[in-house]
Parts: sequence; C-alpha cells; structure tokens
Amino acid sequence: MDNKKKTTLGITGMTCTACANRIEKNLNKMDGVEANVNVTTEKATVAYNTDTTSIESLTQKIKDTGYDVVTEKTELDVIGMTCAACSNRIEKVLNRTDGVEQANVNLTTENATIAYNPEATSIDDLIKKIQNIGYDAQPKKEASAKHSQKEQELKGKRNKLIISAILSLPLLLTMFVHLFALPLPGLLMNPWFQFILATPVQFIIGWQFYVGAYKNLRNGSANMDVLVALGTSAAFFYSIYEMAKWLATSNYTPHLYFETSAVLITLILFGKYLESRAKTQTTNALSELLSLQAKEARVIRNGEERMVPLSEVIVGDHIQVKPGEKIPVDGQIIKGMTAIDESMLTGESIPIEKTLNDNVIGSTMNKNGSITIEATKVGKDTALSSIIKVVEEAQGSKAPIQRLADIISGYFVPIVVGIAILTFIIWIAFVQSGQFEPALVAAIAVLVIACPCALGLATPTSIMVGTGKAAENGILFKGGEHIERTHQIDTVVLDKTGTITNGKPIVTDFDGDDETLQLLASAEKDSEHPLAEAIVNYANNKDVNLLDAESFEAIPGHGVKATINKKDILIGTRKLMTDYHIDVTMSEDNLMNYEYEGKTAMLISINQTLRGVVAVADTVKDSANEAIKQLHELGISVTMLTGDNERTAQAIAKQVGIDSVISEVLPEQKASKITSLQDENKVVAMVGDGVNDAPALVQADIGIAIGTGTEVAIEAADVTILGGELLLIPKAIKASKSTISNIRQNLFWAFGYNVAGIPIAALGLLAPWVAGAAMALSSVSVVTNSLRLKRMRL
Repeated sequence: MDNKKKTTLGITGMTCTACANRIEKNLNKMDGVEANVNVTTEKATVAYNTDTTSIESLTQKIKDTGYDVVTEKTELDVIGMTCAACSNRIEKVLNRTDGVEQANVNLTTENATIAYNPEATSIDDLIKKIQNIGYDAQPKKEASAKHSQKEQELKGKRNKLIISAILSLPLLLTMFVHLFALPLPGLLMNPWFQFILATPVQFIIGWQFYVGAYKNLRNGSANMDVLVALGTSAAFFYSIYEMAKWLATSNYTPHLYFETSAVLITLILFGKYLESRAKTQTTNALSELLSLQAKEARVIRNGEERMVPLSEVIVGDHIQVKPGEKIPVDGQIIKGMTAIDESMLTGESIPIEKTLNDNVIGSTMNKNGSITIEATKVGKDTALSSIIKVVEEAQGSKAPIQRLADIISGYFVPIVVGIAILTFIIWIAFVQSGQFEPALVAAIAVLVIACPCALGLATPTSIMVGTGKAAENGILFKGGEHIERTHQIDTVVLDKTGTITNGKPIVTDFDGDDETLQLLASAEKDSEHPLAEAIVNYANNKDVNLLDAESFEAIPGHGVKATINKKDILIGTRKLMTDYHIDVTMSEDNLMNYEYEGKTAMLISINQTLRGVVAVADTVKDSANEAIKQLHELGISVTMLTGDNERTAQAIAKQVGIDSVISEVLPEQKASKITSLQDENKVVAMVGDGVNDAPALVQADIGIAIGTGTEVAIEAADVTILGGELLLIPKAIKASKSTISNIRQNLFWAFGYNVAGIPIAALGLLAPWVAGAAMALSSVSVVTNSLRLKRMRL
C-alpha cells in the first residue's frame, strides 16, 4: 500500500519558466513523485510515496539540477539527556523527520542544531518530536542565560548527591564489615535499618534512572539509565527477597545487597556531578567572550549625554568613549583620535592609532584619547557577537571522528544487557552451579561497569575546549569537521596581496613626465584596486590636479583602460600592451629591474604610445618570515598564488622563504589552481582576504580567511584568523593537531575501559560498588583529559 504525502519546497535560483520546467521534469522522473513547480512563487508542490522517496532525496534532486532548496537553521536546548545513547536517539528521530535536512545533537552542550525546510515542518513540530521520545526541548537561550541555568542545575545535583551520600554512608560501613570482619554496632546490620536507608536512595533520589529507562525502552531504545536501573534494582529486590526469608524463617542470616544498590547510585550521582562541573568548565571560553562586552554606553541624544544599557543602543547613535573605557559597539570615529587596544580580537598587543572615519570594534579598549563614534553595528551584528556565534556553532557541531563512537553507542546498551544475562547463566550453570548470589553479583557488575557516557563525551568535550582555546588566540573554527580536517593539511597556499603583504602598496618609482602622471592618476582614481590607491596617493602628495575620466574599464588581471580629455589611456601588464599592439621594448630593462626587486611594475600608454612605467611595492608583513618558518617546521609546504608576473612573485617568495609560486593567475583561475594541487593528492589550505579569493577558499580542503579581509572571504572560509597576523596560521594547525590528538586519547581510554572492564566484571573479579566507582570516574577522566587543552601552547 502506497503511503502518499504532500509537501511544499521553496526553491532558489530559478530565473524563468524553463528553470521551473526543468526542475519539474526531473522531479517527476523520480519513483512515485508528482511535482508542480511555480516560478512566480518559487515553490514546488510535491506529492510523493514515503516508501520510495524522502524529503532529502527530493532536495538532492533539485540541487543536482542546479538549484537550491530554501532551508532554515535553528538551535534547540535539549533537556533530559544522560548519555551518548540519548543524543544518538534524538538525532536519529530528527533526521528521519520530514523536512529535516540535517540534525546534530551534542551531548556536551545539550544542544540540537537543525537545518530544516520551513514549508515541511516547524520548530514546534521538531520540539514535539523530541518530547514524544521522552525528552524535552526549547528554543536556544542566550549563552549567559544558559550558563545561569547550568549553575542552578549543578547546585541541584550537588544537593541530591549530599543527601544520597548521607543515607549511603552507614550502608558503606556494612560493606567494610563483610570485607574486613570489623566490629560495628548491630543496628547497622539490621535488615530493617538498611531497608529504611536504601529505599529513598533507590526510589526517590534514583527515580531519575527509572524515568529515563522507561522513556527509552518505550521508544525502542536503551541508554545508560537502563543499565543503572537494572543493576541497582536487581541488588535491591534480591535484598527484599532475602529480607522476606529472614522474616519468615527463624535464625536465618540474610545476604543483603542494599548497600550495593545505594552506594552504586551515590557513586553514579557523584560521577555525574563531577562530569557536569567539568563540562561547565569546557564552556568557559564563551563565558569569557561574553564578559568582554561593555555593559553600558555613553550616548549623546538631543545634545545630552547619558549612560544607557547596551541593549538600548541603536544604529546611528553618537557615543562618546573616554580613555580607559571599552568601546561598546562597532562604529566609525566622527570626532577625535586615539590608540585602541584590539588584542582581544586580533592578538596584537600594540595599540593601533585611530582617527576620523576609521572603524572601531565593540569591546576593544580605548587607550589614550577621547573619541565620539557613530554606531554602525549593534547587538547580534557586532564583530564580537559574530565571533561568539561562530564559536557556539563550532562547539555544537560534530567532527567526523565521532561517527564511530556514535555507531557503537547506538548498539552498546543492548549488547551489555546481553552480556550480563549470559554472565548470569554461565555462573549459575557452570562456575558455581546452582548458586544464585555469585551469578547475580557478576551480572550486576557487568551492567554497572559498562559506560556509554565516556564514548559520547570523548569527542565533543575536546572540540569544545579546543575551539574555545583557539578563539581566545584569535582563531575561529566554524565547525568540528574543520578542526579535524585542518590537522591533515600538507600544503598551504597563500594569496599575496593583503595576506603575505600588508595590502597597502606605495609608489616606489615613476618614469614619466608630469602629463603622464596626471593622466595615470586620473585614470586610476576610478579603480578600487589597492595599486590604484597607491598611485592616486602618490599624485596627491605631489599636488597633481586630477581630471575626470570620460570612460573607465577595469580589465581583470591585466590593468585598466580609460579615456581622459579625448586621450586613450592604457595602464597595465605587457600582455595588455601587446593586445593593443603597443611596443614596450624601450621600457623592458626598467620593467625587468623593478620586477626582480619584487615590485609590481605597470606600463603606461597614451594614444597607443608607451609613455612610462610606474613601480609599486607592497611591503611584506613583519610576521611573514616567522610564520612560513613555523609552517615548514610542521612539515607543510608553502605556495604563493598571485596575479603578479613571475619575476615579481619570485622576488617576494625568496624574501619570505616560500617553496613555490603560482603567478600570473587571473581571479577566476584561482579555484582551478587549487584543484590542480588537490589532483596531486595534496591536502590544501587556501589563505586569502579578498572577494576574488572566495571561490578558492571554498574549493580548498580548508579555507582560511584573514580577519582584516572582506566579509565575502570570511563567509566562504572554514577558519578565520582575526586581524592580519600570519603567525595564527601555524597556530591554527597546532590547535587542530592538539585537539585531534586529545580526541584520540579520549576514544582510546573510553574504548579500552569498556573492552577491559566488562570481561573483568564478567569473571567476577569486581565487586559491584568498585565497578560503579570505575564507571563514574571513566566519564570524569575523559572530560578532565579534554580540559588539558586549556593549557595547550600555540
């Protein structure tokens, strides 16, 4: 029987009815699909058979056709998860939901990141899906509010642990009586006394484990709560059975395990408390970033100066910032000059001089001058808020290395329950035939020592601490997959202008007369290229009167063409001159000399006659040599990618120690050059800062954007290094290597713990309370190991 369903998909990229027809035709070719695509509403109405087709396959078909489907992204705080099996269960359910493109559930952050089709599902529907399987969810709270909530939860766990410990301590003493035959008051050995102490621990304090187990079993899955509930219940109810025999039979000495159930629950609560406290420390990077924000701003409105909360500042407000104060929002200086400490953003400790019309960044420190700024970005649009958002998303994402742990966690609990049952059968049938107690103790130990939590925490805790530490150093990884991929880099490709160099070239040489300089600068004033700005500044410094161009055309990668006072002006490369049949022989020697010196030389033609040469040099960043040296020490080869000619490019490369050069590359060719390197089985990182670098940043295995560059480049990149500090590139790679090494250590110990612990417990070599202590501490050890990343030296 067909299961028909109807949905609507928003489509982007259609320009005409031919686009709509093409999409419709391809969709209707799919098995069981009837589609109607409307170019006006930019929507596809699709009826499909859920047995053969899914929203994901429909979306992929549209993408394969060359268009895209409208999706939205939301983040939910998930409540009630206790281990990796919980997060895996929720993730599976969300990913099976119609309209969900991808869902990631992070146990450490207790957060779900969901990309979904708003036409097919809603946030309320997603929350209901989570609630239906026994958990709860709500729209993501602000980091500060969530931190406060975590503190309250931690306090509640601590109080519950204290009560449980007080009730369990006398029972723990009875354990030492059994072990060491110590003399203790008879009251402690009284079954009623033990029952009264153990019952509230088992059914009031430990009720959370029963609730969690019920919810999971009801939905056809199992988590750590199932193991705890089974193990402690077995010990508790066997003690009830022994207590009943004691009441019914005179002179019968009962074999009680009340202490086992109560102490196990207390130890597990202790482990959970330590784990939660340690997990709170992994999110400190966000708290520290939030603490950088100013709380108030001195706003000037209607000629009056008054302090207002940061939330009340709006774009366009004029704000006065005095020396020693934090700049409250992103803005532009409209009065005054100062030096600003931007170390919190760029890592650069030397304050930067700022004057009229310069941009300033919120949360940086005004050092020594009173300034007035006009707010340009406020609230969530500020640079710091964007950084916090990137860090949050990175900490909430999953690295591919986590997939193995997720797969194992999904099967873990049923396998452990099976091993526990098998252990019980073998003990009662063969090891100590007919003896119930040893078999029960061994089975309980197997149930209790098994811990899927350590597996679930191994990767996300390392990712959280690693990305947080990187952010503190001015390195922003956009996701766990990027921090994992970065450690595999063996080739770094650097754009030249604005990356290796400062991006602010100056004219070093000019061969030509006054008229040539006037026409040269007049033509270049309409260009946005950094070299053009250098030429115009050079002419302005010589008080040259600039003219207006009648026409202007930029020829990408070659130069510019303009008409001024009815004279045809050409400025650019040899190839440009050759294309227009202009002889460059007379300037060839000068041209080559400049290029050997690492300068960018441009030929100037007026009315088809060569009239001169202008040479422009862009100074190399102070940190370039050291950064490239550190990359070499990491075993990474460095290539420079530039539109400059071969001689100029080689001169710069030699100056900073670059291995190889790819020169005379047009902007549209950059991505294909990256592809060529990848075809040589190289793992390539592209570092750039301009709009024309964006395709190459996307094509590279890892795109690294310079934070001083354009928003387009930063958006296209996988990693952003704040400011223009090249030393952050090797630091980013070191951060990745350290984080991945830490993850591998966590996974080794998490797997090794279970592989070794379960057989030892099955052999009867572990008392249940020892197994409980080991299980509780395994998760703590994983989180503690992750916290070592806070001390990594970059």
